[in-house]
Amino acid sequence: MLLDVFRNAKQNGLDAIGIYRKEGSLETDFIQSGVAMYKLPYESNLLIYLIKLRHFIIKNKVTLVHAQQPIDALFARIACFGTGIKILLTFHGYDFDDKRNGSIVLKLIIKKTHANLFVSKSQCQYYQQKYALDPQKQLVVYNGIAFDKFDLAKIKSDCTKIKSLREELGLSMNGLLLGSIGNFVPARDQFTLCRFLKLLDEQKVDFHFVFIGGRVESSTDSYDNCYNFCQQYGLLNRVSFLGVRNDVPALLPQLNAFLYATDHDTFGIAVVEAMAAGIPVFVNDWEVMSEITAKGRYGMLYKTRDEVDLLQQFMLFLQDEAAYKAKANEAAQFIREKYSIERHIEKLKKVYEQVGVNRS
Repeated sequence: MLLDVFRNAKQNGLDAIGIYRKEGSLETDFIQSGVAMYKLPYESNLLIYLIKLRHFIIKNKVTLVHAQQPIDALFARIACFGTGIKILLTFHGYDFDDKRNGSIVLKLIIKKTHANLFVSKSQCQYYQQKYALDPQKQLVVYNGIAFDKFDLAKIKSDCTKIKSLREELGLSMNGLLLGSIGNFVPARDQFTLCRFLKLLDEQKVDFHFVFIGGRVESSTDSYDNCYNFCQQYGLLNRVSFLGVRNDVPALLPQLNAFLYATDHDTFGIAVVEAMAAGIPVFVNDWEVMSEITAKGRYGMLYKTRDEVDLLQQFMLFLQDEAAYKAKANEAAQFIREKYSIERHIEKLKKVYEQVGVNRS
């Protein structure tokens, strides 16, 4: 999402530079985003790094630092001490899986920022209650998505040919093509989807399901349990594990429906993208999913970890696919208006102005 912000910053009047400590898979993309990027590596001496960071921030006349991780917010707070420069921190996840060092850093910085930003109301309420935070300094800024990447005209200009997933997988044009997107990590619950697929198979429904997302080395059980379950129940001829893909905007519109299960997502970008693509979406009733679907108005909510409830709702979809498709088209319009990258940047600019003028 931050990459989309940088790519759309200039045309939306956001004056920013990027500072990063180490390389990543998207480094080149960020460098080419249109925002000036500066690498300031942290090697072995923290004091030297903080001095360099302070010098760089002052030299570039930065008035506000917006950190994306607690550790970077802490570094910025120390480096900017006495300068009057404001520090903001966006929380992209929960603290459920924080290790000891991460927990210490979080507690050190969460009350020392000039404002904390959260990607949903439910996430904001969680942190505010757990850490007894000043409600005036806790703000909700929904994630934004550059929806132009889902427009067919842009996809055609970016690709010599839009890949047909059915052709790639050797599937007929008959039958349902279903899917879910997201790496296999503890925050998600793909295993409930696997149990649902077993039930769907028992109903003799003609379908093929694709999991788009990588096997993460730090939590291999999340992937392995799903794969082994599908293998055990003879589902591998109906289920494909595609790994990480960079053509999601072209793949989503090809699905007849999108299914998702979460344990504690903070926003659900994949769900929003699927809704924006105009396809029926089924997602469990985790608080934030109820929030982004307007309590189920723009998506089908099923009981968390309840594959039977999901099956019951899905069978209703099969009885009247046209009505669900009409609802999905309505959802796409709502989503594109509420969660666009332009709206996100506009909200950021207002927050920056508010914090810069009013916070001490």
